Amino acid sequence: MARSRRDFTPEYKDEAVKLVLTTGRAVATVARELGVNEATLGRWVSAFKARNETGQTEVTESERAELLRLRKENADLKLDRAFLKKASIFFAQEASDTSVLRSN
Repeated sequence: MARSRRDFTPEYKDEAVKLVLTTGRAVATVARELGVNEATLGRWVSAFKARNETGQTEVTESERAELLRLRKENADLKLDRAFLKKASIFFAQEASDTSVLRSN
C-alpha cells in the first residue's frame, strides 16, 4: 500500500532545522523523533545552510508565507478603505441634500 505524501508547513520545517542545528544532534536522530524521513530533513538542513553560507538575505519559508498572508490582508484592507470612502461621500452628500430641502 502506497503512503500518501505529507506536506509540511514552512514553520514546521524551520523548527525541525533549528532542532538539528541548536542541539547538535544528528539529522537521523531528530528525523526519527519527528517522524520525518531522514533524507527530507537532511535536504531542509542543507538548504538552510546553503542560504546562510552564501550570504543570501533571502527570506525563510515561514517569512515568505507570512509575507503572502500580509500582502493579501493589505489588499483586502485597501478594498475596505475604498468602499468606506465612497460610502462616506455618498452619505455626506445625501445629508447635505436633505438639509437644503429642510431649509426651503
